[in-house]
Amino acid sequence: MSVEISCSTKGVEEFQAAMESFDSKMKQNVHSQLTRWGLETENSARQLVPVRTGFLQSTIYARVQDWCAVIGAEASYALSVEFGSRYARAHPYLCPAVERHAPFLEQILCEAVDSAKLEAGL
Repeated sequence: MSVEISCSTKGVEEFQAAMESFDSKMKQNVHSQLTRWGLETENSARQLVPVRTGFLQSTIYARVQDWCAVIGAEASYALSVEFGSRYARAHPYLCPAVERHAPFLEQILCEAVDSAKLEAGL
């Protein structure tokens, strides 16, 4: 008994094109979902931060680079407010904002991948 397997190059080429489309769409979708998540987390941090002059609040940011969302603040005293110092107690605003939105991260990333699969015809 013998078994023959033949592959059509057309089928392989179609699969490769679909995978390239999926890769491209997935990157776009994940980036846009991470950006949305980052902005929501940034807004939460802005609501939670203690405000005296508003400077610290104005320096809170969310940036998405490649596959990473970075949430932070640029004020020189941002860490002292978040974690406290020997002169002042902590007033966390970044960690609670991230913790509040972390449960949604897996869901939105899965949605981004599923959407990319549909768009690529997979």
